[in-house]
Amino acid sequence: MSADEQMPNLSRDQLLLTTEEAADVLRIGRTTVYALIKDGHLRPVHIGRSCRISRAELERYVRRLDNPAPLPRRRPRVHPPVDQAPLFTVVLATRDRPDHTAPTEHRSE
Repeated sequence: MSADEQMPNLSRDQLLLTTEEAADVLRIGRTTVYALIKDGHLRPVHIGRSCRISRAELERYVRRLDNPAPLPRRRPRVHPPVDQAPLFTVVLATRDRPDHTAPTEHRSE
C-alpha cells in the first residue's frame, strides 16, 4: 500500500488542510504543527483568520526531512589573549590598604 493510499481520503482530495488535518497526515500532535509553523519549518496559508497548510507544503517538509540541507561549516573561534595582570593588581591593592581587615575567625568554646 502506497503512502497516498494510507492517508485519509479527506486529506488526499483537499488542497488546503487545517492544522488538525495536517497533524493527522504527519501523525504528530496539533501543537507540534504550530511549533513547526512558528520555527519556520512549515509555511501556512492565512485566509481571513483561518490558518491552513497546503498539501504541497507538507510534502516539501517531508522531503526536507528525507534530505536535510548540509549544515554550513563554521570556522573555530580564535580568542585574543587577555592580559589578566590588571585584575591581580586590583586585588592586591585592595588587600594592602590599611582599612582592609581580614575576616576574623569565630571560636566557639
